[in-house]
Amino acid sequence: MKKLSNKAKRTASCALCAFVLLPISGQAAAALTYPDRPITIVVGYPAGGSVDLNGRVVAETLAKKIGANVVVENLGGAGGTIGAQKVIRAKPDGYTLLVGSLNEIVIASLVNPAVKYNGITDLQAIGLIGDQPLVLAASKKTDIKNTADLVKVATSAKSDSYSYGSSGVGTSLHMAGEMVNAETRAKFLHVPYRGVAPLVTDLTSGRLPLGVFALSSALPQIQSGQITAIGVTSAKRSSFASDIPALAENPALKAMDISVWFGLFGPKGMPEAVVTKLQTSLQQVLADPAFQEKYRTTGSNVMRAQPDLASFFQAEHNKFKKLAETAHIATGRP
Repeated sequence: MKKLSNKAKRTASCALCAFVLLPISGQAAAALTYPDRPITIVVGYPAGGSVDLNGRVVAETLAKKIGANVVVENLGGAGGTIGAQKVIRAKPDGYTLLVGSLNEIVIASLVNPAVKYNGITDLQAIGLIGDQPLVLAASKKTDIKNTADLVKVATSAKSDSYSYGSSGVGTSLHMAGEMVNAETRAKFLHVPYRGVAPLVTDLTSGRLPLGVFALSSALPQIQSGQITAIGVTSAKRSSFASDIPALAENPALKAMDISVWFGLFGPKGMPEAVVTKLQTSLQQVLADPAFQEKYRTTGSNVMRAQPDLASFFQAEHNKFKKLAETAHIATGRP
């Protein structure tokens, strides 16, 4: 067999190196020019809800910070999981993102066997946007006026004659109600509703004794005196309604600490440079005073100080997995 000359060997070696490096160089080049076309933010809920509001206020400011058009696509259905699945399956180039919440990122796979993805491991977390507490409210026609009354009823033999409503099975609102049950050993019956409107109707009429809402959804009815705010579900009072106590202020409910959070996510496998640029741009969004002022209108707190995301999501998974098992609704993935 004829031996190759040293020059020929060097030529072949360089050609091989160029061939091997082409995909990496292409990816790096794409990351350097990112973004050079519009970015889509998927929201897994219809327009008008809290997740949609987060998506829209973030998209508006993100477009200015990152230098590209950012459009919101509402893809409602199955408690936000259809939108999440679309982003998981999208090309990991940074042009299809998700504004997601606690429900579809953590809870859904714990309680619903139809959900085949894991929001923590199958999505690339870019950063948290904000959070909002829930509020437990009572009908004016009940004898529950404050947290002391709530605990008195919860620890009595008649707790099973009371029910509470939420926006659906396995939602963070449902979980908050079950955490009250778990902490006080109450037997409040869960009644799932399709949306806030029918829940409010039954609560104001007295057909439903208790209801769990996002704070921003309940404030109009609370402020008008139609329903009674018993307490927020976060560990501390909300700056948006500091006159409403935290349920955790009562010793019997001291472990209560549930807030709905919202975050920006993308498909796994995005180039590191793209992830870094998105993270930097998101931090610029969260630091923008105009954004902060507008974001407050959603009833949420801006999360400028980002936790260690891996630890945060793992802690949330552990919390809600235990709660779902206690409430006997843990039928999803481990």
